[in-house]
Amino acid sequence: MRRRKEAVSAEASKGSSSGDAIDKSTDGGAKVYTNAYIGNPRRSSFVWLALFLIITYCCSAIYNYQFQNMPVPLTADQAGKRGFSEIEAFKHVKSLTEFGPHPVGSDALNLALQYVLEACQTIKKTAHWEVDVEVDLFHAKSGANRLDSGLFAGRTLVYSDLKNVVVRILPKYLSEAKEHSILVSSHIDTVFATEGAGDCSSCIGVMLELARGVSQWAHGLKRGVIFLFNTGEEEGLSGAHSFITQHPWSNTVHMAIDLEAMGIGGKSSIFQAGPHPWAIENFAMVAKYPSGQIIAQDFFSSGALKSGTDFQVYKELAGLSGLDFAYADNSAVYHTKNDKLELLKKGSLQHLGENMLAFLLHIGAASDFPERNAKEAEGDTSNNNAIYFDILGTYMVVYRQQFANMLHTSVILQSLLIWTTSLFMGGIPAVASLALSCLSVLFMWIFSLGFSFLVAYILPLISSSPVPYVSSPWLVVGLFGSPAFLGALTGQHLGYLLLQKYLFNVHSKRRQLPPIIQADVVRLEAERWLYKAGSFQWLILLTLGNYYKIGSSYLALVWLISPSFAYGFFEATLTPARLPKPLKLVTLLIGLATPILLSAGTFIRLAATIIGGMVRLDRNPGSTPEWLGNFVIAAFIAALLSVTLVYLLSYVHISGAKRAIILATLVLFSLSLAIVMSCVLPPFSEDTARAVNVVHVVDATGRPDEGLDPVSYVSLFSTTPGNLNKEIEQINEGFVCGRNKTVDFVTFSVKYGCWSYNDGRSGWSESDIPTIHVDSDAKENGRITKVSINTKGSVRWALAINTEEIEDFELKDAVISEELISVDKKNSVDGWHIIQFSGAKNSPTLFYLILYWKSDSSTHNTDNTPLLKLRTDVNRLTPITERVLAKLPSWCSLFGKFTSPHTLAFFTNLPINF
Repeated sequence: MRRRKEAVSAEASKGSSSGDAIDKSTDGGAKVYTNAYIGNPRRSSFVWLALFLIITYCCSAIYNYQFQNMPVPLTADQAGKRGFSEIEAFKHVKSLTEFGPHPVGSDALNLALQYVLEACQTIKKTAHWEVDVEVDLFHAKSGANRLDSGLFAGRTLVYSDLKNVVVRILPKYLSEAKEHSILVSSHIDTVFATEGAGDCSSCIGVMLELARGVSQWAHGLKRGVIFLFNTGEEEGLSGAHSFITQHPWSNTVHMAIDLEAMGIGGKSSIFQAGPHPWAIENFAMVAKYPSGQIIAQDFFSSGALKSGTDFQVYKELAGLSGLDFAYADNSAVYHTKNDKLELLKKGSLQHLGENMLAFLLHIGAASDFPERNAKEAEGDTSNNNAIYFDILGTYMVVYRQQFANMLHTSVILQSLLIWTTSLFMGGIPAVASLALSCLSVLFMWIFSLGFSFLVAYILPLISSSPVPYVSSPWLVVGLFGSPAFLGALTGQHLGYLLLQKYLFNVHSKRRQLPPIIQADVVRLEAERWLYKAGSFQWLILLTLGNYYKIGSSYLALVWLISPSFAYGFFEATLTPARLPKPLKLVTLLIGLATPILLSAGTFIRLAATIIGGMVRLDRNPGSTPEWLGNFVIAAFIAALLSVTLVYLLSYVHISGAKRAIILATLVLFSLSLAIVMSCVLPPFSEDTARAVNVVHVVDATGRPDEGLDPVSYVSLFSTTPGNLNKEIEQINEGFVCGRNKTVDFVTFSVKYGCWSYNDGRSGWSESDIPTIHVDSDAKENGRITKVSINTKGSVRWALAINTEEIEDFELKDAVISEELISVDKKNSVDGWHIIQFSGAKNSPTLFYLILYWKSDSSTHNTDNTPLLKLRTDVNRLTPITERVLAKLPSWCSLFGKFTSPHTLAFFTNLPINF
């Protein structure tokens, strides 16, 4: 009789649906009614695959709309006399790029300065009759810039003979307007390797058109607007420093806006704001196409991106608040030949120009205005910082850190209360289930990172380049995204199996259910715990972000609240006695919609920036493993997938999609790997070039005064990871490559490179070699040494001072006895303080360096470490460098940086035991 009842019950179970009451008899004849899911919970694999494809498409569409959707360029007639015209701004950009590379000290920079000056004079002539336009060609005196943080730590940046064009636009009949000015700044100069269409001729073009537009509106403003077209930015922010420290108008500036480029074109986004939030709050109110993400500010300020802008001078030295904008599309072309006009995307200038014009007119007419050093004056703390992000480039959200602290703390406390209540109601099994579900998240991270790291390590061994994806960034999806995704799925599924095993043991003791029903119930409950583990993960990230006051913690907030709300609305019940149902598709769709909308485009943009940065990853060529760049990208992608897919992957374990997913992932990875290994898509291209440097080195270190001849050779090296075998095969000038010749360029070292002694003696003379001479060495009452330095024809040089021996120093112009660097406390990096000098043709070349030794300094040089190291740069092509550059492959480009040498460099030094 019992067997018949069980058979009937089993048959009934097949026809029952979720939530049906099941009548089961015990041996004693009593009945137990259990509210349970009866039937097979497996869902179609097509549902999950369709969901994944829809989410992938939505992420791509969000990115394109948020960052690639540009406004239509306007002509002068369309914009009107008071509007902004990209067509007119583009004419300025085109004219500036036609001068070719125009670094500090070049004739081309003088021509570019003259062009900007004439354009400003034209603006003055055509301005509204109630507006005053003042144009000043500011010739800066010598100065020394020392910023103790970030990229410039351990350096003093000295400049001389710099010229800047400064324009001030004022309402004619409001004299007090000049006392509260807004500064808009960018730089005319470029590095020696590029014409600088993006960095930053595009900014100068926008500023000139903005100045013309503001000159037609300024009669209604209450503030003056100063446009600073500076030079020397690429040599260490010297133009901005010279204006702030020397120009009389600088004392009237109460807000600074800097325009920059870390790529070419696209949307110019805010990547630094503050410290006072007034500027970003007002920008959000009036910008037509707002674009800015605080995650970019967090990324930049973390030091992960080794760069600096004039905004650092305005903020740290002058105590100004404001905004820092930058173009960031195609960041791989930064400071290479491919920063060219042809790659400047249409609509880029219109986007920045319309935003800036509306912003300047709004704040220029505002009744309130922040004071200089406003935060210090008001006693504000970091709680006053602004949190900001745009939504699809159409609306910007801004709120202050103080509100963020309250909001985040409230959400954290409520979440902890809900979790505590849930765990208390569920008892020990609930605590154990949470622990095991969190273990599945940990497994996701471990396996995702592990799989992607394995590929990152192997890739340089089997590919022609360690970074074969630079010219085709989408390859990263298959090369690193596929193994990271597969690892995340594997890790979570392993945690799912452990959780399932534990829950099966719990249910077998607590409920009298048929084995088939019990197995289904366990699978459903495990699925739900995996989903909830995702919210717990984001709760931890939100808590950490709130504690450290990380602005981009708002992302953790939306990834926590939205999926948790969807789960609570569609899935949660008030009684633990009710058995689980399958997760609803609507739960995922509603739960993930807001987080994807707010973060998908930003995450893709950040990934593209990191990939572009691989071109200049190795700041000291050969000093990092070839797999390091891949590890950076792999870690970013694996971490991103682990935190964002935790909800979606929980939906797959009781579907039939696992095999299809694994197969599709492996196919994508195999295709990407096959493309890389077959070189169907080369790692670099004409428009996305590998960064290299070709330098004719004349090494006169040692004691040339004792009859030692200088050594001369050509050095070829690259900041892009990988060997240079293909390059030297094509150049064919007798180069030898390896790690057995370290070249110390003072500001950096080359530990892997190529060198050739062919034709090394021509193109320079002994008179070009700089000299270091000890004039006096007094040892009474503390040792003081006076050294004279003659840089000969070079007005760009770097000098490293051994701070293990020298406590302090001062630098003077030997001709006019002008003090360039005074005696004060200086920091150092790795035992060296570096002076970098740059200037125009009339800059000094004779200097006195007074060294103050440490009282316990050594008198014996046991490791041949010099006291001084000097490198002088000359922007001259010798016969050998001219031939090498002519033969350089088209997918290579010279790379410029303020630490990079020009094509001819001279080395000399002063030993400790001179």
